[in-house]
Amino acid sequence: MGTAALQGLPDDARLWIFGADRSLVDEEVATLRSRLVPFLESWTAHNSRLTAGVEVVDGRFVIIALDESRVPASGCSIDALSSELRTLEALLDVRLLDANPIWYRHPTGSIEALDRSSFRERAAAGQITQDTPVFDLTVQRLGDYRSGRWTGPARDHWHTRLLPG
Repeated sequence: MGTAALQGLPDDARLWIFGADRSLVDEEVATLRSRLVPFLESWTAHNSRLTAGVEVVDGRFVIIALDESRVPASGCSIDALSSELRTLEALLDVRLLDANPIWYRHPTGSIEALDRSSFRERAAAGQITQDTPVFDLTVQRLGDYRSGRWTGPARDHWHTRLLPG
């Protein structure tokens, strides 16, 4: 049976993190949840219901986790999730499925997304350093998200490869 929350899912649940290309207002976050919760509650793979949850973090990140211990995702189920996210992108005029941006927390506290070239330029100018908090949207397990391993100083993530030596 599907679930709307991440709380009941195990740490080894499969994880997807999608970053919004702009900050979402509370009404948009509510729209995301009002669409994704029922989608996940009825999400299936090979006619078997999947157990998944969703959370929206900082008005920028959509976290979706799937407990594959009973029923694993299929290509078709992942396609259905992508389709639902594309629908939400159009509805909210926001990009969620672009995996290219690099996410970091600006010194003002805002969350920003840059392409690799711009990230490197800001790093070369000293605006982004080893201490800059970054977000790693490539983590694949819910336990990594829960433990905070999806965010932290650039030095602790793959982002350090983009910083000057």
